[in-house]
Amino acid sequence: MLTSESFHIGDKVVYPNHGIGTIEQISSRTIGQTVEKYYLLSIHSSSLKVSVPFHSVAAVGLRRVVKNGEIQKIIDFLQDGQCDNHADWKNRFRENSERMRTGSLLEVAVVLKGLILLNGSKPLSFREKKMLERARYLLVSELASARNVDEQQIQELLSNALTKCGLRFPDASDFADGAAS
Repeated sequence: MLTSESFHIGDKVVYPNHGIGTIEQISSRTIGQTVEKYYLLSIHSSSLKVSVPFHSVAAVGLRRVVKNGEIQKIIDFLQDGQCDNHADWKNRFRENSERMRTGSLLEVAVVLKGLILLNGSKPLSFREKKMLERARYLLVSELASARNVDEQQIQELLSNALTKCGLRFPDASDFADGAAS
């Protein structure tokens, strides 16, 4: 369990459903008699700045970038892990949205694999396509950062893992007609 003192200025962290950010500042605000400390994050994929109170770190799921052991679990899951999808798209979408919000990269991989499987049997809805695109982005960007390699190498790694169970990793160009993330 992370304590609020776990992060320092310059640390790379993951803000669930938004991806990797860097802690730019640690500051305090006084509200009445209470002094609250905050992390100021700069999200890499956008110009978004996020202020996270120390007491909310666990609640929002702020965490460090994954390590090699976790990366291997993700690769193993993509190669041969079982994936179940709700037949009802509303339940499936709600469940997948909850998984994306957990901040767990393994849960993001579950969403990615489930949507790829589903896409093989029927076209995805617009919202599910956007979620697949988001899951792809979050996996690729964090794994590239964790391994300190370019995203192309991670795309090949994920593609090879999914090929082992007969699935195709979506290419970024698959989403080109649906606008950028």
